[in-house]
Amino acid sequence: MEMSRRVCLGICVAVAALVLPSLAAARTATVTSFDGTRIHVNFFAAAGLRAGHRAPTVMMGPGWGSPGDTDPNDGAAPFVGTVGVGTLRHAGFNVLTWDPRGFYKSGGTVEVDSPRYEGRDVSAMIDWLARQPQAQLDHRGDPRVGMAGGSYGGGIQLVAAAIDHRIDAIVPDIAWHSLTTSLDKYGDSKLGWSSLLYAAGSIAGRLDPLIGEANAASVAGQPLTAAEYDFFASRGPGGLVARIHAPTLLIQGTADNLFTLQEAVDNYEILRDHGVPVKMLWFCGGHGVCRTNPGDQGLIAKETIAWLDHYLKGRTAVRTGPVFEWVDQNGAEHTGSDYPLAASRSLTATGSGTLTLSTTGGSGPIPGDPAAGPLGVAAAGITPATAANAVNVTVPAPAHRALVVGAPRLSLTYRGLAGSGTPVRTYIYAQIVDDATGKLLGNQVTPIPVTLDGAGHTVSEPLEIIAATDRPGEHLRLQIAASTVAYETQRTTGAIDLSRVHIVLPTVDPGATPPAHRRTDPAAAGA
Repeated sequence: MEMSRRVCLGICVAVAALVLPSLAAARTATVTSFDGTRIHVNFFAAAGLRAGHRAPTVMMGPGWGSPGDTDPNDGAAPFVGTVGVGTLRHAGFNVLTWDPRGFYKSGGTVEVDSPRYEGRDVSAMIDWLARQPQAQLDHRGDPRVGMAGGSYGGGIQLVAAAIDHRIDAIVPDIAWHSLTTSLDKYGDSKLGWSSLLYAAGSIAGRLDPLIGEANAASVAGQPLTAAEYDFFASRGPGGLVARIHAPTLLIQGTADNLFTLQEAVDNYEILRDHGVPVKMLWFCGGHGVCRTNPGDQGLIAKETIAWLDHYLKGRTAVRTGPVFEWVDQNGAEHTGSDYPLAASRSLTATGSGTLTLSTTGGSGPIPGDPAAGPLGVAAAGITPATAANAVNVTVPAPAHRALVVGAPRLSLTYRGLAGSGTPVRTYIYAQIVDDATGKLLGNQVTPIPVTLDGAGHTVSEPLEIIAATDRPGEHLRLQIAASTVAYETQRTTGAIDLSRVHIVLPTVDPGATPPAHRRTDPAAAGA
């Protein structure tokens, strides 16, 4: 069961064959949603709940293409950041799982966590939950309810909590803010992930036709149409985050190159600025492969239960810890009172070079590792790694230990010509290598749009957020690569002269006063 849950968070290929029989059957039911669509649900009472007693309920949505969990004793999956039904039940919560619209036993068409569809399905399930004798109520029709779950099951929390304020606390794991910024950054499609997700969804469910049209466009190297772009822009939370009232624990993976740390930061900053109790936890994992020391793998379950105890059970004496926690590439845990943290002296470097545009020698893939589990094995082929065909700029080692946390800023001055018959508008790719290990920090690579028309241009872009410790004698290295397995195939030939490459790596001082932001969560501050 553990194996199937990890697979379904990212690829979910033939997941039904991987689900083992439950040790004890859940109480199953069918909930009729607003438009008549029938949603299949599974209800588990809290462990040890006595007859006539009630408990708060946690709704736990599955990953993309997965059925609702039916194992009453399922445990945590630390590499993807989720807790299981058993973890929650033994912590004193009822649990409700379900097959999302369009998948498995539920009817309808998959609409990718749309507030108009899957979001309203959650409201219908809350209505049903309010009638269950084991469900603790705040008021008639209003159960005490929280949400947990990862990936697709994380995105639905942010959508549902925005439109239904009966939800009292949420713990979205490896979710997104916008599918346009995460799947189509700067107009460059994450073709590997898109193809895996499309294949998994096609096997497991009935997809909205626009999903297939968008995938076909990406495979052909074509930009999304206006209709396709609008479809994905409206799926998931986006601007709806500003309507969330429920205390929110955001969990995101430093090694996640599908939904990167920036997606959590976007959600965090909106919630914080609107006065919502919020905490952000970064761990080594997610959609991808943790290739470094993950640190304390029990931390996520501990933090999740503490958050739900405090905000769902009302146990105000339970501390939820610092507002911001993260792990570096060495497995060391760090904490801060906000994000972004107070800046320290930046690490900078400048260089130059000529980059030949081709598909060979690019960034990735990494070798498959069975120990990484099914998701890790599948992700290996689309995970970036050190590139052979690249312009390299080494960052001088710091005089003292430096915490590099945030989005590096890259500036390029360049001139180039595209080969005959190839696009003038194309992308090159920026990534940070830890020379101490030879691995990319967090598997992160960023597309940089360039125009190869023979004229001089300057571009300045933030790179994907990284979290690392840089020590005296150790070097971080910027690579500008011609291609990567993480995005579309490089279709342009020619060369680009990078006359000036300048990188600024942000360093932080957790002990200093952070930028002025409204403090929102006394529990996270240590109450």
